[in-house]
Amino acid sequence: MFIEPILKGDRRGWIEVICGSMFSGKTEELIRRLKRVEIAHLKAEIFKPSIDTRYDDQKIVSHDENRIHSTPIDNSQTILLLAQNVDVVGIDEAQFFDDQIPTVCEQLALKGMRVIVAGLDMDYQGKPFGQMPNLLAIADYITKLHAICVVCGNIANVSYRKINTGPRVLLGEKNIYEPRCRICAQLKD
Repeated sequence: MFIEPILKGDRRGWIEVICGSMFSGKTEELIRRLKRVEIAHLKAEIFKPSIDTRYDDQKIVSHDENRIHSTPIDNSQTILLLAQNVDVVGIDEAQFFDDQIPTVCEQLALKGMRVIVAGLDMDYQGKPFGQMPNLLAIADYITKLHAICVVCGNIANVSYRKINTGPRVLLGEKNIYEPRCRICAQLKD
């Protein structure tokens, strides 16, 4: 059976979503996929929300300190302006973007781009976080990662917040959050 090759102008785009709790390896997986894009000599643009300055102002950095250059942005519409003539778009911490991020990802995929998005699917209260549910709904591929519960050692899907005060969005690392399973997340310290 002969399959006609897809010409560059006829590329088919898609959306991949990597989700899970904090410390589950989402950013690590995003970086791994984007480094493979570099090896394949494909052109990529990588974005993160400008509010995420935990490890670096410019780079996406995993908890294991793997890093890749990115462009911090305030508004998801900016991605459409900056991601011209690329093969792949990477987006980290998607839960922090505005409500247009699913539409932006859809538009990029319709232009023939591979869109790789990583983000928390739930907040520290176990509630759907930001636009992640909408991104999961339109994704062609979904990877859900799990951390290890620091209390019992089972798989963890909750980003347990050790501090009960503060806004819903509170940037932090191991000083504020730890991975817990749904049972251990119910325990009060």
